[in-house]
Amino acid sequence: MFWRTIDTPHEAIKRLRRELGVCNVVATLLAQRGFIDPEDADRHLNPRLSHLDCPFSINNMDAAVDRLIAAMGNGEEICLVGDYDVDGVTSTSLMVMILRRLGVSPRFYVPRRLDEGYGLSDAALERVLSDGVPDLFIALDCGTNSVNEVAALRKQGVDVLIIDHHQSKDETPADAILINPHISGQSEAAWGDSCTVGLVFKFVHALVKRLREQGNPIAKEIKLRDYLDLVALGTVADLVPLRDENRIFTRFGLQCLGRTERPGLLALMQVAGLELEQPLATTDIAFRLGPRINASGRLGDAAVPVNLLLSEEYSECLDIARELDTRNRERQTIERAIFDEAREQALSQGDAAGLVVYGADWHPGVVGIVAGKLAKEFYRPCIALGGEGELAKGSGRSVAGIDLQAALHLCDSLFIEWGGHPMAVGVTLEAARVDELRKAFSQAVLTVVPEPLEPELEIAAWMDAAELRGDVVNALDELQPYGQSHPTPVIGLRGVRLMDSAFVFGGRHARFRFQCNGGDAFSAVAWGMGDRPPPMGREIELAVKLGWNRWQGRCEPQAEVLDWRG
Repeated sequence: MFWRTIDTPHEAIKRLRRELGVCNVVATLLAQRGFIDPEDADRHLNPRLSHLDCPFSINNMDAAVDRLIAAMGNGEEICLVGDYDVDGVTSTSLMVMILRRLGVSPRFYVPRRLDEGYGLSDAALERVLSDGVPDLFIALDCGTNSVNEVAALRKQGVDVLIIDHHQSKDETPADAILINPHISGQSEAAWGDSCTVGLVFKFVHALVKRLREQGNPIAKEIKLRDYLDLVALGTVADLVPLRDENRIFTRFGLQCLGRTERPGLLALMQVAGLELEQPLATTDIAFRLGPRINASGRLGDAAVPVNLLLSEEYSECLDIARELDTRNRERQTIERAIFDEAREQALSQGDAAGLVVYGADWHPGVVGIVAGKLAKEFYRPCIALGGEGELAKGSGRSVAGIDLQAALHLCDSLFIEWGGHPMAVGVTLEAARVDELRKAFSQAVLTVVPEPLEPELEIAAWMDAAELRGDVVNALDELQPYGQSHPTPVIGLRGVRLMDSAFVFGGRHARFRFQCNGGDAFSAVAWGMGDRPPPMGREIELAVKLGWNRWQGRCEPQAEVLDWRG
């Protein structure tokens, strides 16, 4: 990969070091990420719950809260429908938990992905309404584009509240209360990039605030910060930018998750192999907890993880968590087989600007993961599709610098339906038109970004290996949590010498240790570099992410090697 050092204004670095008392690396990273003003930088380094904006500043929040309070007061039937991913699962769980605390027992449903598809499909609504027509219908992490479905509910006299963060393709449902910053023109607000569980937290904050003003004794006892573990799960897993309020949610949510007493989360962490006495990071959500919650929605019934989060019985939770773990292993097996086929298709498409891969028998629950892996490997947007009768359904994933939504708008006539974010979309089209889509999508990507993007490593800061000590890792921890739009920084190390030959393990990966001129000894792991491990006997440069290797009570600094040269 091409190594590119990020330019940083030196005067800004000096000012941040002087006024905040941070080290050079932290000051450099703050300046690179737009925090030039010391006050803004300090707010980023030291987020507080008191920094959260008033929830009633969100459009339609007053109307939404008033309608729910009226439903509660009148004993009306309330029904929730949430999406089947981690954001939808945590949004549904959070809303149910709060309503139950307030003495309300809502019905809740999660669409069955394989039978009912995404969101407020006709099939999903048929199942919901077969249990009775509710007075108030609340859609979570879906509904923004469900114009016809909401109209059908309104014809039956059902009031509809939608809390969602997806963007609209054309029009939005009429005669419904819609909380969605992207639709209300508030996407630039501190909470404008929240995923749905973040917006649900804002909603329950507003609800509890209003009920407290009305003298509700239960509302006065609710401690909202105790629910931030759920918010952190959905926020990290849904890949929204970890800035502004999302950073606050995640910082305090990880702390809450680390000391959680929820039986469901304790059981899930146990089967995921997480040590509760160790600090949790966003990677624990992204690679351990999130995939297990998602696995049930991909292969079976996403109501299972909701039941896990709501259950108060640890033994029951452990059974559910083990079921989710089994589902995740099944998902991994299916995914590996599909990926191998999809990769061959991708290779056959040569230098196409955008990739489209399709298998009539591919499981629709894993094609999004396959698309993401292909996009990362080939550094091009990719759409992966599975078959469903005469239809092809799947997901697209993009790479930094290419807006997937902009590209899909140029292919709009080929789709039966589609929607999503600039980095991830879901699509449905006739299987017979997949070849057309391949050509159109590649051309659309070229229209959005005329020059093909080359993978590169952005080196945030350079250090001599002799300067590298554990306190540097401690300093970088001040910038946690890392995630979307706030990635773990890549540090360039000069003058590295291996202490011994690299050890290749798993056939694909390498481990080694290095220490230079009085610096601390560091262990290093190079994922996927077993075929080209760094050499002994000469000075080299490493591009690394620095962190801690915690295992069975031990803790030592570790470098994750992304590339080496020299």
